[in-house]
Amino acid sequence: MILVNTDYINDKELEMLGLVQGATIQSKHIGKDIGAGLKSIVGGELCGYTEMMMQARNIATERMIEMANKLGADAVINVRFTTSAVTTAAAEVMAYGTAVKFKSK
Repeated sequence: MILVNTDYINDKELEMLGLVQGATIQSKHIGKDIGAGLKSIVGGELCGYTEMMMQARNIATERMIEMANKLGADAVINVRFTTSAVTTAAAEVMAYGTAVKFKSK
């Protein structure tokens, strides 16, 4: 599956199939929370949270690809990510874009 954040793919004529999306909600692990609290005293990257958000983006992307595959897509264009706080202890990550099929020349 080709994923791009543009509205075109070079040398391809596209047929739009529709919006596809994938999402996940991840919560903080108490151990990560304690570590992050300590890290905030001295500053620096919160590696536990970075890993959590990377995993969340990967899950959301895979779910978006699954939806695109069900539509028979060859690619997803205009791929975007969004995050939002669901509670103080959890965040949602969503991946979305437009599923497309390549037209024959």
